Amino acid sequence: MSGRTALITGASRGIGKACAESLAAAGYRVVLAARSTDKLEETAASLRDRGGEAFAIQVDLASQESIANGFSKAAKEFGRIDILVNNAGITKDGLAVRMKQVDWDMVLQTNLSGPFYAVQQVLPGMMRERWGRIVNISSVVGEMGNPGQANYVASKAGLIGLTKSLAREIGSRNITVNAVAPGFVGTDMTHGLTDELKQKMIDETPLKRMGTPEDVAGAVKFLVSDEAAFITGHVLDVNGGIYM
Repeated sequence: MSGRTALITGASRGIGKACAESLAAAGYRVVLAARSTDKLEETAASLRDRGGEAFAIQVDLASQESIANGFSKAAKEFGRIDILVNNAGITKDGLAVRMKQVDWDMVLQTNLSGPFYAVQQVLPGMMRERWGRIVNISSVVGEMGNPGQANYVASKAGLIGLTKSLAREIGSRNITVNAVAPGFVGTDMTHGLTDELKQKMIDETPLKRMGTPEDVAGAVKFLVSDEAAFITGHVLDVNGGIYM
């Protein structure tokens, strides 16, 4: 396992940051990617202080050019990317009847097209080496739907379809592709919800609590490990039982 490099998008906070910390602690070299690098550098420095190898790159998943530039910087620093965790995502919620085209396009571009272009960057190296792990962070709403989030839900459901197609396409090269679908997790994204709405979500979750970024990172760490070598095309629900 040592010597393998993992690239995590949206690594400046929340689930992405927890994944970077978890993988660095497990001995992987980590490349942290996000749109703004100030928090990234801070996280990378703290991982290096703990004896890990970490490198920060700026990547805007809404831009193919930014993805290509960022991944090429990462490759120069660490060589081949063995593991890709497509975690970055945004929301622009609104009722479908009034949703602006720009809000639809931006969410689909960042949450679905961006991860696909990121996959295209890492596949040639993985195929040459005949080893790779791709984990796409979807969402429970991509499986069950959610009013007021047509764009976000479509993007997260799209990631599940992408996961399954890729798993069939590149499995013969010993590359696994899986998705993790978190439920209600305490991150900056859910921070803005009202206390009433948060309580309602907790009440609907059989485990009666919000998930933590670390809960999701644990699932990711498993899926990229050698123990998960025979798992591909799978959607791992980390949702406290809110959807089953």
